[in-house]
Amino acid sequence: QVQLMESGGASVQAGGSLRLSCAGSKSFRSSSKCVAWFRQAPGEEREGVASIYAGGDSTNYADSVKGRFTISQDNAKNTVYLQMNSLKPEDTALYYCAATLFSFIDCGINERNYKNWGQGTQVTVSS
Repeated sequence: QVQLMESGGASVQAGGSLRLSCAGSKSFRSSSKCVAWFRQAPGEEREGVASIYAGGDSTNYADSVKGRFTISQDNAKNTVYLQMNSLKPEDTALYYCAATLFSFIDCGINERNYKNWGQGTQVTVSS
């Protein structure tokens, strides 16, 4: 499986922006069909944030982040990004990058479809 490493998490003020990176040890296109971002806040269940098809640019977003977050990929760098704008305190969470092992009709953000996970990067948004 491709090894995943997240980076870019930080503490920011509400309304600010961050760009998270998910670097793979090898090509996502050759090893995975979908790459996604999930997040989990203390005391909360893990939530799917956004996904992207590694073989193209098809994306999917949670309603809570539509219009604020953008997922993208740079295949040459084996990296998937999550650009987060207009951050809110409720965006505070540990953000995980994950990849599927199989093909799906749509990547989606169903946690059960993602079997390969990174260690997470912390995002803290203060009011």
